[in-house]
Order: sequence, then C-alpha cells, then structure tokens
Amino acid sequence: MEKELSNLRKAMNSSTHKGIRFTEVQKEKIWASIHQEKMNVKREPKLFISFVTILAASLFVLLFYTDIVANFSSKDGVKQGTKETLESEWKIRNDYSRNGKVLFNVAPDPYLSAGKPFGYIFSFKESFDSYKGKDIEIFAIYKETGERINVLPSKKITEPTSGYSSLGRFTTTFTLPKSGHWKYEVFFNKKFYGDVVLSVGKASFLPINIPNFVQRTDFEKIDWNRKSVYIDNNIYGNENKSGVIGADMPSININQKWMWHIWGIENPKETVLTVVGFHKETGTVHQILSSGWSINLGGGTNGADATVPSSVNIPMAGEWAILLYVDGKLFDVLVYNINS
Repeated sequence: MEKELSNLRKAMNSSTHKGIRFTEVQKEKIWASIHQEKMNVKREPKLFISFVTILAASLFVLLFYTDIVANFSSKDGVKQGTKETLESEWKIRNDYSRNGKVLFNVAPDPYLSAGKPFGYIFSFKESFDSYKGKDIEIFAIYKETGERINVLPSKKITEPTSGYSSLGRFTTTFTLPKSGHWKYEVFFNKKFYGDVVLSVGKASFLPINIPNFVQRTDFEKIDWNRKSVYIDNNIYGNENKSGVIGADMPSININQKWMWHIWGIENPKETVLTVVGFHKETGTVHQILSSGWSINLGGGTNGADATVPSSVNIPMAGEWAILLYVDGKLFDVLVYNINS
C-alpha cells in the first residue's frame, strides 16, 4: 500500500502538475476565450429582440398596405359594385324567374299605398301538382329598415283557382304600414319559392289620378242604409235615379260586364258618367271601371234615359258604395253587398 502512495506522489510531482502550469500566452488566450463567450451570451437576446422588431414592422407594413389597397379598391369600384348589387336586388319587378323560366308574377292594386288594405293577384305558372297540398306563406320586407312582416299566414293549397287549371289567380289582401320599396317573399312548406319588389305609395285617401271634382266630403255623405233594390229587367239600384244590370252576379278580381242605367238625363249622348267605388270595411277608394274613371253615356233602354255597358273589376268582397258623377257633379250613390 505504501508503495502505491509513493508512486502516486512521484506522478503528481512530474512536469505536468508541478511548477508553472500556464504560460502568459496561454492565460491571455484563455481570458480572451472567456470574454468572447460572455459577449456571445449577452448578444443573443439582442439578436432575438431585433428579429421580433423586424417581424412586427413587417406585419405593420403588410396591414397598412392591405388597408391602402382596400381603400383604392373601394374607389375603383368594389364598394360601388356592392351598391350596384343592392340596387339591382331592390329594382322594381313584378315577376320572379329561375333558370330563365318565370315562376310567378303579381298584379297589385294600381293605387297601392301604405296604411290601408289593398288586393294582390299572384299568378303562379307551374302545374297545380307543384302546389297541391302545400302551405303558402308570404312575407314583406321593408328596404329602408329590413323590417319583415308576415302578410299572409300559412294557408294550405287544396284546389286550383276557379276557372283555372292551376293557381293562375291566387288573390290576397293585406296592409303595409310604410311607403317605399317592399320585397314580397313567397314560401311553400317553409321553403323559399321566389320574390318580387313593389313600390308602395304614400298613405292617401284619394288615388292620385282621380278626377279633381271628386271630394273627400262626398264619401262622408254616404247613406249605407239606402241599399240598392230590384227595379225591373234585372236592374238593381235606386228607382228613377240609377241602376245596374249585372251587379247581382259579380266576380271578385275578374272583369265583369255591367250595364249602367240613368234616369233624368236630357242629352245622354253628350253626357259623361264617372264611377268611383268605395269599400266600407277598409275605407279605401277604387277605380272599378276597367277602362278608367269615366265613360260616355249612350241612348236609353229598359225605360232609362241613358245607358252604357262597361267592364268592371271589384277588387275585394264586402259592402260597396258606387258613387256616380254626371258631368263632374255627384248624381247618385248605389250601395251593394258584393261577396262572390
């Protein structure tokens, strides 16, 4: 054991571990190496920070450039294109087509305005089998606010329009609260079928194109208890004043021939008869002559002094007062209950 320890001391005292271990040159190299390592350690965070800063700056430039491009694009037509698309969507149109085929169109009351009920005729073009047994529902959307109203609650289609093989004349009546552009969306069994866009006029008691001699006060004078009676020769009206042949067989929303009879006219062929319809339930004024508000009288028949045939269209069922004006003056009022 002592021998091994002696050998170990000899080894430790050899030139490798005894005396001056490092020269000055070696020391300087060592210190320089240590100093370089410290510098490298300190510089690493700075490089990382620099990289992050460059990345952030690049993202800022990218976003700023994108915003500039977007602004230029807006000026060059991107936003304008969106506006044009919106205007096209709300362009007035009475029909709806899909794949070049018209699915339906609508004919509203020509004096359609806000605040009062008006009639609509929807003409659906597909065969009746496409609609039979389905529930129809109509919504109206107001362009200015996006307000959406259910104007026709769900209604089951069980039979075609009378006189048609399909839904050629599907009629409905409803009220819209505001004037402006309204989009009417039609659904069958909760599935969108199509839409149309109509212009609803401002609320007004008298239609815009009604003759100016017709006054609001004329309607306030209506005596609803003075019902038209049977006179003779299928004439219903006010005896020795005025009456109509055909008023007992009208068809709602279908052109019907009426023969007007007037008593007490001296020069019938030089006389103009103006006819104005007033619907009691809705308080609305309507043109019921298919050709306009007025018509020229002719010679008398059936005991009347003047007569004239015409085509009429009654837009909705209910109680009606037919105001007759002769040469611009209120002549008589016929009161009819029209339900068919």
